[in-house]
Amino acid sequence: MNISVVIPLLNEEESLQELYDWIAQVMQSNQFLYEVIFIDDGSTDKSWSIIKSLSEKKQEVKGIRFQKNYGKSQALDAGFNAAKGDVIITMDADLQDNPEEIPELYNLIIKDDYDLISGWKKKRYDNVVTKNIPSKLFNWAARKTSGLELNDFNCGLKAYKKQVAKAVKVNGEMHRYIPVLAKNEGFYKIGEKVVQHQARKYGETKFGIDRFVNGFLDLITISFLSKFGKRPMHFFGLWGTLMFLAGTSMAFYVGIVKLYRLFNKIPSILVTQNPWFYIALTSMILGTLLFLAGFLGELVIKSNPNQKHYKIKEKQNL
Repeated sequence: MNISVVIPLLNEEESLQELYDWIAQVMQSNQFLYEVIFIDDGSTDKSWSIIKSLSEKKQEVKGIRFQKNYGKSQALDAGFNAAKGDVIITMDADLQDNPEEIPELYNLIIKDDYDLISGWKKKRYDNVVTKNIPSKLFNWAARKTSGLELNDFNCGLKAYKKQVAKAVKVNGEMHRYIPVLAKNEGFYKIGEKVVQHQARKYGETKFGIDRFVNGFLDLITISFLSKFGKRPMHFFGLWGTLMFLAGTSMAFYVGIVKLYRLFNKIPSILVTQNPWFYIALTSMILGTLLFLAGFLGELVIKSNPNQKHYKIKEKQNL
């Protein structure tokens, strides 16, 4: 199979038939062998009924229905696990991503041997205040943190080698940082393509301004995970050890000063009245807690490396 198109969605009943017809036209005109995988992330409208109807008529249409709304990252993870194509294309279901981009994205992966191509919505049709400006700030911060020179980390239209999509584990809200996750897995040939962005035709966006707050918090998380995700003890253990040694040194200093004054019969305050005693005690406690955090982090990684954070209710053609 040449291409798997993975489409996460939430309440997009108006656009699904039109989107499928558009994708099918592009695929057939380019003679691709393909599948379209819709992941219904807990829709409350008729989205699943439409997916089910399409899958009964077309064997290339496949569906995954979540028990409830788990989020886009979990939907992409389920889609990646199910995909069989040599190239995996992700796109949104709201018709803002253009399927006409698929052949060129496919060629960049197959012919130019890119591991991942991320779309760049250079000209956007979103609200300037609530989406465009926050996106620019978010992408600037992501570039500085990750070292990847991409202009649009959060574009839903992306193309992956099969090996990349299978290697990347997406959970939480990490779908924004899939290029960073791919880089962390050792896939370094990551490129970008300007893609056509279209105004939303039906309904309203499912994302609010809070996604940018969450995005920046996730950016801190991914920055930490990229360096210490597989070895948390290297971070927590280091700082815990340094703080514990600093606290021990201060406690030793307080004790030596106290003994010196007692030996020379110099008036001195009680150890418990010395502020350095409490600073030393606090440093030792924090150091111990940081060390334990690193140790527990290592245990969690070793004991449960592949836990899924979603529950699938129903499948079609899978």
